[in-house]
Amino acid sequence: MVARYRQAGARIAIDDFGAGYSQLDRVLALQPDILKLDMRLFQAAARGGPSSDVVKALAQMAEKTGCWIIAEGVETEAELDFALECGSRYVQGFLFAQAEQQFYPSDAFVQPFARLRERYVRHKLAERNRLMRMRLQLAELMNLLQAWAQAQAPISQLPRVEAFPWLLRFYQCDRHGTQLTPNLEWRHNSWQADSSYVGHNWSWRPYFYHLLAEGWEERRLTLSNTYRDATSNQYCLTAGQFFDNGQRLLLIDIDAAGL
Repeated sequence: MVARYRQAGARIAIDDFGAGYSQLDRVLALQPDILKLDMRLFQAAARGGPSSDVVKALAQMAEKTGCWIIAEGVETEAELDFALECGSRYVQGFLFAQAEQQFYPSDAFVQPFARLRERYVRHKLAERNRLMRMRLQLAELMNLLQAWAQAQAPISQLPRVEAFPWLLRFYQCDRHGTQLTPNLEWRHNSWQADSSYVGHNWSWRPYFYHLLAEGWEERRLTLSNTYRDATSNQYCLTAGQFFDNGQRLLLIDIDAAGL
């Protein structure tokens, strides 16, 4: 039946996507052109937390399958920002207008949306600028920590890092991803060592493939995508760079909250 609708030129849409687990089966079976996100799930996701990660993952899946996303229930500018973050092609909600008996002119929302879109772009540019400034600081910190590691100095000779408030921890791995040193964390104005992860292998983590692919030959600083740490439940990034003639890898975990 769906194939016949397509042959007649109709587009296939799934409403309230994300409202139930069976939705994934429907997507695989129907291969829709449009997915309309469930309003309650979308609004919860726009407030952050695990729902946000779920909706972003659903949106990425839709994008890979060529679906257009419709975000329903957009009532605030923050919810519009989240819809744009998810790649929504269309949005609907009281942010633009209440429901009316008559249709609005086709260009009624062009200017209001242009203003909101420009504000979103400015916000993303500011976010990008903060990330670029952090990368400059990160390169400085990486040089300091590599110098300490090359000298095989004791922990007491590690530099103070108040200038790098986003630093969570750093550690060293061999070129195959096995952790060689304790996690060293700056807490309560001093360095603390946690040896519980020594010997663990991190080569299965997605960022490690990027390090091997992008950083091995050029020894350049590589930064992962943002991810949620399973232990601390906070958003992080991991930066890494090979040193010691490519035999060791220094990794820095970064708190992504302020970016």
